[in-house]
Amino acid sequence: MPCDVFPPRLLLLLFLSAVFGASRGCLPDPASAYRFTGTVCRLTYPAAVVLNEKTTKVIEAAFQHARYPSMKGEKSVLIGKVLYGLDNLEIHNLSIGRSEFELHPGKGIGMEISNVSASFSGTIQYGYTSWLGDVSQSVDFEIESQTDLGINPKLYCGKGQVAADTSDCYLNFHKLSLHLHGNKEPNWLKKLFTDFVTFTVKMVIKGQICKEINKVANILADFIQETAEHVLTDGNIRMDIGVTAAPVITANYIESYHKGLTKYNNTVAVIDDSVFHPSQLTENRMLYFWVSDQVFGPMIKAAHQDGRFQLNMSGAELTELFKTNLTSAMPEFIRKCLETASPELRVWSVHPPFINTSSDWGTSVFATASGQLHCGSEDTPTLTFVTDVVVDVTASYADKKLFLRGKPSDISVTEAMLPSQNHRLIDETQTEFIREAVEKIGIPKVLSVLEVVITRLLNRQGVDLFDIVNPVVTPRDGYVVIEMDFGFPHHLLVDFLRKTLQ
Repeated sequence: MPCDVFPPRLLLLLFLSAVFGASRGCLPDPASAYRFTGTVCRLTYPAAVVLNEKTTKVIEAAFQHARYPSMKGEKSVLIGKVLYGLDNLEIHNLSIGRSEFELHPGKGIGMEISNVSASFSGTIQYGYTSWLGDVSQSVDFEIESQTDLGINPKLYCGKGQVAADTSDCYLNFHKLSLHLHGNKEPNWLKKLFTDFVTFTVKMVIKGQICKEINKVANILADFIQETAEHVLTDGNIRMDIGVTAAPVITANYIESYHKGLTKYNNTVAVIDDSVFHPSQLTENRMLYFWVSDQVFGPMIKAAHQDGRFQLNMSGAELTELFKTNLTSAMPEFIRKCLETASPELRVWSVHPPFINTSSDWGTSVFATASGQLHCGSEDTPTLTFVTDVVVDVTASYADKKLFLRGKPSDISVTEAMLPSQNHRLIDETQTEFIREAVEKIGIPKVLSVLEVVITRLLNRQGVDLFDIVNPVVTPRDGYVVIEMDFGFPHHLLVDFLRKTLQ
């Protein structure tokens, strides 16, 4: 679920591998974008504190990955003119002190990185001409530096995504000492270089470091949004996670607004009457996701059209399921069917399931399912049936697994036939057995299969690599709120920076 920004917030999205987006461009203010918003991500201040601890790795990567250009210059002196060039500038012995940040309401994020120490090495080519003669020399050098780094990222909409502008970036040098190797050059030349070459070096280092930080910020922002989109992408079903407005920053949280539109084949869902309002979220947990029914509905419809809601059970698995204790007597034709060599039950959704979330009932799923019971090698099914089902479903996540619980509130068998005998079932006891079997065998089995499939999909995208703490899913009228605390695995950020910046 996407929250897409530069540290500390953009680091969070490495953790999220989640879901959401759309097709309309960014609107000028969040209030006008609420009605087009399918999902919202709120990252509170305590979460930003945790993420800020990881920002030093981003800064280290920016320093070490920066490519410093060669520099040339000249300066007139009393005895003539000095020309110089600096080449092969490299960084060594980088260390970073503490990192602090603030959330500036309506503006951005203020970051201060203190005590960044580094050594730079390279080669100076210099020459000077005077009435004393001409001199040219190539000397290795080393620069010792100590600086504070300040960044004030601004978050904005860029090409339908959250982008980071870190151009408000400065370095405050406490120390920048140039050391020329060897003793051949005269003392006055060392002094001259100390006076004007170091100033040039300051400008180059600042320009390259700030440029690299902006580059890393947007690489991460793009990666996070692509990862979030990839999490719910499977086959022909995709999720557009574009933003509807620029993120909002308050003193207590950062909040981003996403479209959450399902894309299937050549169709894209539409959301234009969302019920979102910021008051629907609190600030007690580290991370919140607000997800509209209008996100889940088109996703479920696409899964139905793609033939995802089908389940076949056969052999020992099927006979074991029917050992469930039911109060209704098993019809004789079903008992005989289960005793054959290879009984098979095929079940599928007839229409796209419909969901409705409310504070009173939770998330209710309305579905029509059809089934066929085949006995042995018979081509003609022994039994066909159609049933309408309403199930109140609750979801939870623990031990890196999704758990679904269903409470049937209405089950009716609308059609039941014995095709091999060419007549309908008219015995009410037989119909009641099918209804009870759907309730106590079918629904739990379908939910258990969905648990495994969805967990596998999430883990395939790396969700199991993150430390999700005490997640809670709360149903409301037309939407759900998912809240959690989290721990950010340090190695994921390190691995990403290593692979991305090679």
